[in-house]
Amino acid sequence: MPVFSGIWVPLVTPFADGAIDFAALRRLAEHLFEGGVAGLVVCGSTGEAAALSEAERLAVLDALLEVVPSQQLVMGLAGNHLADVLAMQREVQRRPVAGLLVPAPYYIRPSQEGLLAWFGAIADAAEVPLILYDIPYRTGARIELATLREIARHPRVVAIKDCGGNPDTTQALIADGQLDVLAGEDAQLFTTLCLGGSGAIAASAHIHPQQFVRLVECIAAGELQAARAIFYRLLPLIRLMFAEANPAPVKSLLARLGLITDELRAPMQRSSADLVGRLHEALATSEGASQPRWA
Repeated sequence: MPVFSGIWVPLVTPFADGAIDFAALRRLAEHLFEGGVAGLVVCGSTGEAAALSEAERLAVLDALLEVVPSQQLVMGLAGNHLADVLAMQREVQRRPVAGLLVPAPYYIRPSQEGLLAWFGAIADAAEVPLILYDIPYRTGARIELATLREIARHPRVVAIKDCGGNPDTTQALIADGQLDVLAGEDAQLFTTLCLGGSGAIAASAHIHPQQFVRLVECIAAGELQAARAIFYRLLPLIRLMFAEANPAPVKSLLARLGLITDELRAPMQRSSADLVGRLHEALATSEGASQPRWA
């Protein structure tokens, strides 16, 4: 039985006048759970974790633990200094979380042996399940299939957020059955699920989360025609949400819905005026856009 399945949302971090907006953070989390999502991933790339201090990342986690069941909350754990990453891991594990999302060390571009040592050290120190985050276009490090399979042998490594861009690797990991394979590229959600993947960590599911949840339910029930219809209805909005650097488009739409302020931290910038117009038009025409907005 999968440890991680269904729709998990990599939560944005709301800001107001440069500071974390904790009220909006809690409100957004509650809104997404009302939409039926399986859980939240915090302080990942969508959460602008690289622009948050360690104290801020822990404050985000603590604020969410006030309103989110711990078994539905995964914490991002990234860096390129192993001792610092392990120290942060110890601090996070003092709190009740469902797991940790761990990418390769960025910028360094280690060998496959170096990646095995990196993930092995974190897995050995883990007291909670680990989700590998394979995203070479952000880290600069490609994790080969043989390396992924070796990492997956560790009992603490249970899932992968698959942003590797190699369909052969995706299919092989699903066929192996050693890891819960979660789509990390939102446009690949339907394909991954149909191949037997467990779910997705999908930033675009901030918008119309109930439709993403319904998509998963339809595929699980073998209702492929209904699932396909939902996916193609969502796809134009999904594509627009990645037309500029994530999470700017997602934040623009959440601001349109009245859930957060459209604010990011440097070097991230707000969506262009042209994209904002296209996003608002797509939102207005998508199913469920008439649902009540937050005051």
